[in-house]
Amino acid sequence: QVELAESGGGSVQAGGSLRLACVASGTIAGSTCMGWFRQAAGKEREGVAAIYIGERNSATYYADSAKRRFTISRDNDKNTVYLQMNSLKPEDTGMYYCAATPGYGHCLDYEYNSWGQGTQVTVSS
Repeated sequence: QVELAESGGGSVQAGGSLRLACVASGTIAGSTCMGWFRQAAGKEREGVAAIYIGERNSATYYADSAKRRFTISRDNDKNTVYLQMNSLKPEDTGMYYCAATPGYGHCLDYEYNSWGQGTQVTVSS
């Protein structure tokens, strides 16, 4: 398993932007899914975006609510995955978690086995 540490959350007004970062430490398997999940108060946790990290390729996956507004990316040199969030809406408010698991694609469909502590995102109207 890997250890994950999120940062970058905060409070913004609707229409604003935030960039979340997830630093991974430990051994990352050759085929790994890393994802961003969020949980709003009183609601179930949901997948927002994920990235497949293969030995020779990568792919990204987005929930419908995140398409065209959020971008997931990675920096291999820094062992970091980012979530750029633009055009934020009040309904994007929640605790955002980074997670990782061995995987081979369709990364929003997996049960993740490593989780960070989360970073709070609050969007006001």
